[in-house]
Amino acid sequence: MRRLAQTVLLALIGAGLLHTALFTDLYLRYVKEGLRPVLIASGVVLLLLGAVNAVLDLRRSEAPHGPHHEYEHQHSHGHDHSHAPKVAWLLALPALSLLLYAPPALGAYTAAHSNGKPVATAPKERFPTLPATSPLPLTLTGFTQRVQQDPTLAIKGRQVQLTGFVTPAGAGGGWYLTRIIFTCCAADSQTVKVRVHGTDAPPANTWLAVTGTWHPEGRLGTKTAEAALDVKESHPIAQPVNAYTDDLPLTPS
Repeated sequence: MRRLAQTVLLALIGAGLLHTALFTDLYLRYVKEGLRPVLIASGVVLLLLGAVNAVLDLRRSEAPHGPHHEYEHQHSHGHDHSHAPKVAWLLALPALSLLLYAPPALGAYTAAHSNGKPVATAPKERFPTLPATSPLPLTLTGFTQRVQQDPTLAIKGRQVQLTGFVTPAGAGGGWYLTRIIFTCCAADSQTVKVRVHGTDAPPANTWLAVTGTWHPEGRLGTKTAEAALDVKESHPIAQPVNAYTDDLPLTPS
């Protein structure tokens, strides 16, 4: 059973990786898009290992063995080691989950229990003139940089549109518009949040497009300014394909 379990597990994990990376976008819940080729290659390697394991087992079972060989195999240590505990089959459950059930994506619970991502300092030359579009689509990081670092105060009075999911603010009430950002994968994820004013909190994990203006608190263009928005309107959206980047949202296909 031990070798059979190894073969089945290799095949299941390989098939699960290929299914997730080739036929769905679910892999984006766990790793960045650039790692897709690595997942595909890993799935192929695991399937090949499973196939090689199966062929070796078949040849081994067809090879003639004398009674002396069987006695040595089963009694060299006083008892038979050819069977693994049945509990080993429980290892198949994570592999099956890749094929049959996608674990939930990171969301409000993760964001509420993590510190906000430090927003990188943007040099003055990185603040180009804002287009006249209204509302102006911005990322949460871009909005925060404009609020706290732009000496031209170009964001003042501008209607912007931000997208993210709802994270309750906790005991103090209110809520944040949030994005979770993968540097490489879910294990190194960080969050960026913008405080929302002027409307009650929708259900946690609801994806929204929110339109409004900067909520004046602190001195605009300095670190004392709060990354916050006074909402004019908001509406639910489908979770974007690039949910784990802080980019403008891509519509699911």
